[in-house]
Amino acid sequence: MRLAGVLALGLAGVFGLLLIAVAVGSTPLGVARVVEVVLAGPGDEPVSRIVFNLRLPRALLAVIVGAGLGMVGVALQTLTRNDLADPFLFGLSSGAAAGAVVVITVTGNVLGFWTLPAAAFAGGLIASLIVLGLFGRLARQGASQMVLAGLAVSFLFLSLTHYLIFAGDQRAAHSVLFWTLGGLGLANWDVLPIAVAGLAAIGALAVLAHRPLDALLAGDDAAVTLGVNVTRFRQITFLICAFATASFVALSGVIGFIGLMVPHLARGLVGPLHGALMLTSAVIGAALLLASDIAARTLLAPQELPIGVLTTSIGAVFVLFLVRRMR
Repeated sequence: MRLAGVLALGLAGVFGLLLIAVAVGSTPLGVARVVEVVLAGPGDEPVSRIVFNLRLPRALLAVIVGAGLGMVGVALQTLTRNDLADPFLFGLSSGAAAGAVVVITVTGNVLGFWTLPAAAFAGGLIASLIVLGLFGRLARQGASQMVLAGLAVSFLFLSLTHYLIFAGDQRAAHSVLFWTLGGLGLANWDVLPIAVAGLAAIGALAVLAHRPLDALLAGDDAAVTLGVNVTRFRQITFLICAFATASFVALSGVIGFIGLMVPHLARGLVGPLHGALMLTSAVIGAALLLASDIAARTLLAPQELPIGVLTTSIGAVFVLFLVRRMR
């Protein structure tokens, strides 16, 4: 009953934030007007084009990316037994950022609109494969080794990104900065399937592997006695998390701390077992990113603030609170 209440309240909040996200912007629309336009379906009127071509895809991308990053954070924190684990800790976001910066500063849009998402996606997957390669060569293959390998790869790709920014076309520096700080400006109906694929991957993991994830909570030895091949399960789960993260970052840029904060908020509501935890994290992540996008578009209107600035600020305060509570 507690889970049902949390999910019902959370989904209602997500729906309300979704309507507000579509309503706010340079051309303000009332929530009632948004509902009227959506129920009427796509049309040639200016308001209909604003809603269906610009704001609705953006709001849906926020829901998908927020939900996906929340679930990825849960999986990574369980795999590593590290309460501060998130996609940034393992170089996944850094690799995607490096791929995007290569396009912005060096190659240009050689593949048209798809160049930037494709390069970011490839960078994230390359980073994940390097982490897994390092992880497989480490002696004990434990959770701490995976964290160390991820940190090394993260710093490697950050160094590459900074070098490309310094050596590349300085006129592109503003575009690089905005992308690396995160935003949903690439949202449209054509690219949404990329994010949906990432959400489907991490969602399938939540459905099919929540019991092995529960087993890992008791430690590797206990998980082995329950029939979990811990090393193989870690590798497969990490690859799924990498694929999902690359799908999200390819479209939204680097949005920090969602994957770190959301699992802690969800555990406080429904406990540590992953069947309920994954669902709750998805709902909280969607609501948090929607709220951040609304704030990013209104705080400095008509100028848009990068979402990463807001999520990083909130995340820094959250980590300080978390460390204080652990003490």
